[in-house]
Amino acid sequence: MKSKAMKVAGFGFRRSATLASLAEALERLEARHGPADRLAAAESMRPMVQTLGDTRGLEVLGVPDEALASAETLTHSPRSRRARGTGSVAEAVARLAAGPGSELLGPRLVSSDRCATAAMANVAMTQDTPAGEMP
Repeated sequence: MKSKAMKVAGFGFRRSATLASLAEALERLEARHGPADRLAAAESMRPMVQTLGDTRGLEVLGVPDEALASAETLTHSPRSRRARGTGSVAEAVARLAAGPGSELLGPRLVSSDRCATAAMANVAMTQDTPAGEMP
């Protein structure tokens, strides 16, 4: 079985975030960890990430908001924990979207306007995994 790492970029952002905020967070993330294969967002935050995915030609995966608290994160933001039940929305989304066995490549990165965060997780894809499906 041949394997390839699939990289998923997860996002978290404030209501004041713009598409430029998300794009810059993704650029910073990809500069550090390489290109994303897919983008991901909590369902309640998906529309803006979908727009970014459409402009980049990347599939966007949705994660149920209620699942965020179940993911282990590297960052432990008290503000995020109070608002969303997780230490980092971006890290939780990346891990949950990448699926079981996924690993964060590092802590979230923050856009320069401090309105958006992005984190990357990867999971090994086997030759037996159908295209378009996470294991």
